[in-house]
Amino acid sequence: MVGIVGYGAYVPRYRIKVEEIAKVWGLDAESYKEGLMLYEKSVPGPDQYVITMSVESSRYALRRSGVDAREIGALYIGSESHPYAVKPSGTVVAEAIGASTNTHCVNFEFACKAGTEAMFVCSSLVASGKIKYGLAIGADTSQGAPGDALEFSASAGAAAYIFGTENIAVELEDSYTFMTDTPDFWRREGAHYPTHGGRFTGEPAYFKHVLSAAKGIMERNKAKPEDFQYVVFHQPNGKFPVMAGQKLGFKKEQWEDGLLSPTLGNTYSGASPIGLTAILDKAKPKDRILMVSFGSGAGSDAFIWRVTEQLGKIRDKAPKTREQLDHGKFYLEYGMYAKFRGKILKKESE
Repeated sequence: MVGIVGYGAYVPRYRIKVEEIAKVWGLDAESYKEGLMLYEKSVPGPDQYVITMSVESSRYALRRSGVDAREIGALYIGSESHPYAVKPSGTVVAEAIGASTNTHCVNFEFACKAGTEAMFVCSSLVASGKIKYGLAIGADTSQGAPGDALEFSASAGAAAYIFGTENIAVELEDSYTFMTDTPDFWRREGAHYPTHGGRFTGEPAYFKHVLSAAKGIMERNKAKPEDFQYVVFHQPNGKFPVMAGQKLGFKKEQWEDGLLSPTLGNTYSGASPIGLTAILDKAKPKDRILMVSFGSGAGSDAFIWRVTEQLGKIRDKAPKTREQLDHGKFYLEYGMYAKFRGKILKKESE
């Protein structure tokens, strides 16, 4: 048996409201609020990026697990905004948390499902006996070009999970993957902002893959929506995961605790992993959770989790996700937001 022995999430305190972005570009904020269920989003500070957020979330996961960082055999970070094109993020995180020098580190990329890729590989390595503990991270400081629709949702956050076979807080029952070659969203080498084929975003991209992965894992496990207490989907906005839940037969009370994007935004590789942390902050023993990610290009990973008695013993040992999301917020005007995100740069003196 393999599962989660520790988890942690990190959300920056800075925020910007949809209205603040819309007024700069002469757009209708209500269309984003009502149509996509987006109200505000997190913004990374000028000294925050994938590595720093990965360190914070990993420290929370270690605090909950009680695991010695030197026993972590693999550290994988899934992201589409790694700060270096050629230099791993994992080595910096490993050294910051005190991991061993023989920890296996890899940068993962598959658009927004890179975080669940890391979770799949870490849990598989632990299950095989190759490593004792594996640390999987989904983190992003996602990009959206000025005035583009993505600017209303692209945000920042990180989630970290430690997998092991002892003192399991959340058992992994099964995992399942569905993927096709669907070019709905991409960013070429050297490009600062991504490009998206808007008419492919919902269908045949998001819904085909999310629904297929969810149906596939439920059919293989002879499970129905009513067999789960919680469900969490990739959340590029507030509307898509709600529609996916409705199409599959889930109810509002099953998805509302993991639905963070209306006030967090789209954290890309961290989206469904951070949503899962919010659920774990309140789930009870024997609760079952269905989790489905999505990454453009395109693919979805699905997981079935079962909560154990151990979860209640560890969750109060680190900051909870909703506490970070709902409290201590500092709202930015567009000018400061643009400065923080590198959309405007100070001219250097000659």
